Order: sequence, then structure tokens, then C-alpha cells
Amino acid sequence: MVKKRLAYEMEKGITVNFSVLPEGCISNIISLTSPRDACRLSAVSSVFRSAVDSDSVWERFLPSDYQEILSRSVSPIAFSSKKDLYFYLTDHPIIIDGGNKSFALEKSSGSKCYMIAAKELSIVWGDTPRFPVVAELLNVCWLEVHGKMDTRMLSPRTTYAAYIVLKFEEVRRGLDVNPAEVSVRFVGGGGGAVDEGIRNVYLDPEGNISNQTWTARDRLQELFHNLRQFMLTPSVVRPSVSLSRQNGLFPRERGDGWMEIEMGEFFNDWGEDGEVEMSLMEIKGGNWKSGLIIQGIELRPKQSN
Repeated sequence: MVKKRLAYEMEKGITVNFSVLPEGCISNIISLTSPRDACRLSAVSSVFRSAVDSDSVWERFLPSDYQEILSRSVSPIAFSSKKDLYFYLTDHPIIIDGGNKSFALEKSSGSKCYMIAAKELSIVWGDTPRFPVVAELLNVCWLEVHGKMDTRMLSPRTTYAAYIVLKFEEVRRGLDVNPAEVSVRFVGGGGGAVDEGIRNVYLDPEGNISNQTWTARDRLQELFHNLRQFMLTPSVVRPSVSLSRQNGLFPRERGDGWMEIEMGEFFNDWGEDGEVEMSLMEIKGGNWKSGLIIQGIELRPKQSN
């Protein structure tokens, strides 16, 4: 009854005095917004601040299965409130499933983020040994990496992007010869939309790629990007590699000391029974490659530009 009256007064433009409402009612209203909005509202008044800090608000912002996810953590998680837990998970990814995955929350929305560890990926390098935590490309001519994620584990109605997270040895070879192919697709059902096209990316972190290895699609993409930049800022000339890095063709630096390449994006509708598969392959050139270290594949909500 209170919420109906409140909605009526707001619709009619009547000034609403929230201070007369019970704190539980205010908390219930705030829980229908988003974590970002809740933090903004806490600065409005002490009444809002107290309501925002309540467990009932952050219980709604946490995933409905957060307790089950916490039970899979390799280390116990201590927290004094649901708000404390929420922000812990946004800033400190937890290791779950025996060290095979990490889990975190996207700060502004509360959407789930996962990283699949290297040891959980299918990495086809013949008989090349792999390290238990990360995978290092020692000296091979065939590079093939596949990872899968159950769509039910992800947040529904969310657009995700998949990133392969990697580093490079100072001494490396063969990574600047041919482009690798990345793709994202649904397998075994799954709900949502995905661009299942295969696109080229370049594994050399310095961008030392000969233009002779670029496909017609790469050149066309670069041409349109250059043209758009010229039309928007004709007095600014940017180097080709810089533009390609912005387009996701080359690895880009992260804040944790690693680098990443976007593999593709997909829309997870309602998270029906199914899987999304991410792939990276360089199997056409036949040249020997070394000096690449893979941490894993991360899935996180796609940020709008």
C-alpha cells in the first residue's frame, strides 16, 4: 500500500518526504535499483545511508546462488555484512572448484565474472608439458586452445565478452608471423545470441606484424577505422598499430600485469542448459612458436563504449 501511494505521488509530481517512511520500506525501494544507484543514494541523506547499508539491499544485489558459490571457494571468506561481501567479491576474485576457476562480481551491476584457469582449458600442443597454474608455450608449431562455460553459471540477460589472458617471455619467436583465429559459440543448446564469426588477432605484444599477413577483412576494418578517425579529428594522425590495438587485434595491458585479447562476445539470455565455447587457434602457418604464457580465459560483462 505504501509503495502504491508513493508511486502515485511521484507520478503526479507531488513532493515525497522519504524521511517519514519506515527504513525497511526505503531499503526495499533501493533494492529495486542497482548497486551503482544505491551508492549514489547513500550520499543523499543519513536516512538513505542507513537504508543502503542494510543486508536486505545487498542480499538482492548478490547473485541468488552466492552461498553455493562461496561453498566452492578453496578458502573461507569472512565478511561482516552483505555489503562487505559484495564489495569484497568485486575487488578480490575468489578461487573456486579446486583451483580451476575464479569468481568475482562486476562492481556497478553485480553481474557474475569468471576466469577459467589454464589447467581447465583444452590446450592442444602435442606432447608439450603444461604448468599446473599457467600454461607456457615452449616450442611448438600447432597452437589450439579451447574453453567451455556452463551458461547457467552466468548472469542472465547479460552481454558477456570473453578474453584470453596472457603474458609473453622476453625471448620469444614465431608469434609475429601469422595471425591467430578466435571465436565464441554456443554448443549443446544454450540461450542467447552470439556472433559466431571467426576473426583474426595477433599474438605479438609489440605489434610487429607484417602487413603481408593481414587478411582483406583486417585491411578493410583498419581502412574504415582510419577514415572514421580522420572525419572526426582530421588534424590527428595516429599510427596503424595503435588503431589496431584499439580494435582488439593486438594484446592490450590489464591492471594486474597481464595482457588480454578479446575473443568475442555473446548475449546470455536466461542461461538455459548449454555451454559457450571459446577458441584460439594458430594451426595454418606451421612455423615454430615459443614464449607465450596463458593464465586462462575470463568472461565478464561487456562494457558499453
